[in-house]
Amino acid sequence: MFRIVHKEKLSPGINLFEIEAPRVARHAKPGQFVVLRLHEKGERIPLTIADSDAGGGTITIVVQEVGKTTYELGTYENGDSILDLLGPLGRPSHIDNFGTVVMVGGGVGVAEIYPVAKAMKEAGNHVISILGFRTKKLVFWEDKLAEVSDEVIVTTNDGSYGIEGFTTHALAKLFDEGRKIDLVHAVGPVVMMKAVAELTRPHGVRTVASLNSIMVDGTGMCGACRVTVGGEIKFACVDGPEFDAHLVDWDELVKRLNYYRDLELISLEKWKRERRMV
Repeated sequence: MFRIVHKEKLSPGINLFEIEAPRVARHAKPGQFVVLRLHEKGERIPLTIADSDAGGGTITIVVQEVGKTTYELGTYENGDSILDLLGPLGRPSHIDNFGTVVMVGGGVGVAEIYPVAKAMKEAGNHVISILGFRTKKLVFWEDKLAEVSDEVIVTTNDGSYGIEGFTTHALAKLFDEGRKIDLVHAVGPVVMMKAVAELTRPHGVRTVASLNSIMVDGTGMCGACRVTVGGEIKFACVDGPEFDAHLVDWDELVKRLNYYRDLELISLEKWKRERRMV
């Protein structure tokens, strides 16, 4: 059992959980994830490690309520326990002194770029973090990213905070200003990561994207996270989750993400009815 020692609501539908997991915390590296199961009848879901404290023996995950299990996890409180937690899994991010690194996070992806931004800063890079949200009320961790970044740019779709528009608008502005960028690292909705890849391609800037959103089992056994990268089939969970964004077949990825959407909605609605939430 893995006890929740701290829960925090970061914004509507997005929760932070700090969980006791000493062995995972000791070995966790930026870019890796865990697989958890809430109870014996629960499904296994992969979630990125947003932070870890080796000394305190805890890891932090930031979870958006989008499906049955993430909604159910949202009902857990301080002191509650999670039955299973496996990790750290996946290949860690490649950390080096590249020069100027732009971290692009969309929505809950903002939490997932934090450990990478922190490691990049510690490696001597000039770190620019671009955080994208739909509206001001959804903004979170701007201050936390500011602690590990040289510059932080916030965008909102509706212009209620920061720059009006998408993360790609802020990134394009950096290129328009003639800024030298050595690496772009993107985590967020697939449509955002695809747009980032298409924006950086003509500039020849190395771009990395995390394909964690397609993972299911998290150990390579189910095969549901198959992606085509550079014309080769890869498993996002064991070969990634990070890949060269210019080599990813984004159109295929979008189709695969929609394969089980109807079944996922049925599962969520059934759970809500059982809890009399609908």
